[in-house]
Amino acid sequence: MSNLKIRDERKKKKLHRDNLLYKQYGKPLEEKHDGEYIAISPEGETIIGEDDIKVAQEAVEEFGSGNFALRKIGASTLGKWRKFFG
Repeated sequence: MSNLKIRDERKKKKLHRDNLLYKQYGKPLEEKHDGEYIAISPEGETIIGEDDIKVAQEAVEEFGSGNFALRKIGASTLGKWRKFFG
């Protein structure tokens, strides 16, 4: 298997994991924290804030680099891509 294929598989697995983490731990917070940013560890620990950079920096310190999902609460990523590609 080529390095590119391995990298793509890792990205797919991380995206799938991140989607599951958001669905379980982020989605229930949408009503109260809509528009804020959330970092979610694989164990379900969360960091929430209004500044995406600060949330990401704190998550790196707390959970380790690349070991968390980072999302904007209530934002539809798919919808943004549809608008971009028309």
